[in-house]
Amino acid sequence: MHSKTLRLIGLLACLAIALPVLAQFGYPLKGSWSGDWWLKKGEENHVLLEFNWDGKTLTGTLNPGTDNVALQKLTLTPPSGSVSNAMAGWDLHFEADMKDPRGQTVHHVVDGKLQNIGAYNKFVTGTWTVGNQKGEFKINLN
Repeated sequence: MHSKTLRLIGLLACLAIALPVLAQFGYPLKGSWSGDWWLKKGEENHVLLEFNWDGKTLTGTLNPGTDNVALQKLTLTPPSGSVSNAMAGWDLHFEADMKDPRGQTVHHVVDGKLQNIGAYNKFVTGTWTVGNQKGEFKINLN
């Protein structure tokens, strides 16, 4: 009987510590993210992203600051179905119209998977399409 009581106390103590930590994460994409996208390995482009969630709407900004670009068609879709699907990550999609070095507007389409969702070191990887050229990207939560 004594060992059952100790186990129960230990379990409750673990839950008391873990629950506040989990509550601090909030919406899985909210916050500042940084990383790189590239059309060709070795020619990476550094990128900063800011995502916000107001309880209803997900919004985002690419390269916040003087050259900021509002993200369009921004969606984050949780997996449906089995636990193994949930481990595959959440689908992220957004589009943006950015100026190239010549000052011309170029359309960017980004599709990725948000991974490691329950941890502090979550990240997103996927494809970054610029015009008709497709590359890759990886961003991490800051």
